Amino acid sequence: MSEQNTLSLETFPENQIAIVIGATGGIGRAFVTHLKVSGHFARVLEYGRKTEPGLDFENVETVARCAEDARRQSADLGCDIVLIIDATGYLHDEVFQPEKSLKQIDADYMAKQFQINAIGPALLMKHFCPLLARNGKSVFATLSAKVGSIGDNRMGGWYGYRAAKAALNQLVKCSAIELARSKRDAVCIALHPGTVDTGLSGPFAKSGLNVQSPEQASANMLAVINNLAADKSGGFFAYDGQELPW
Repeated sequence: MSEQNTLSLETFPENQIAIVIGATGGIGRAFVTHLKVSGHFARVLEYGRKTEPGLDFENVETVARCAEDARRQSADLGCDIVLIIDATGYLHDEVFQPEKSLKQIDADYMAKQFQINAIGPALLMKHFCPLLARNGKSVFATLSAKVGSIGDNRMGGWYGYRAAKAALNQLVKCSAIELARSKRDAVCIALHPGTVDTGLSGPFAKSGLNVQSPEQASANMLAVINNLAADKSGGFFAYDGQELPW
């Protein structure tokens, strides 16, 4: 039986709105598919670099533009926004690769890491979290990474990526505290997707690791999201539900 057929989202109110940001990436597309196939939501809104309107963290004005589009669609449908998933992320490209030592630290690479993995998601929290339903369960979930855990760091290296994801975790914690003041049932969390067979982490998968397909990883994370309540807001969780150290 497929993950799509077994996926449950019963802790969310039905016929409301879900949003996936980074919807054109491997994990983002899988989230969109699961959410649409579930039939649980009235509409699944998709934002990314190749959507219309587009959302690109290297063009920060697009974040507010897409948030306004989501607000308008919510008002037009008369539905609440109850789930926002940030499936964006950056590790490497044709120019930069993760650093193995201090001598490889590059200011431009580190700036890009923070722009996409920390500043961009912070802008999402600024513009999208106020759109979450005031009453009943709602969730903002962003993809972090276990290597962003300072307490779990045993290997070193990957300076920019680790630091940016650690910053993201702090942003999630701060946002969760503020969000709870106006939306008592809201959940704001960081999620570690595990090693996923995508262009981001696939090339760095080591033998012996549990490498998941985007479909598996997204289904696992949706199960975690479904099981969390407001008392876990501000937490950092792995795809299997394990709470991770900061």
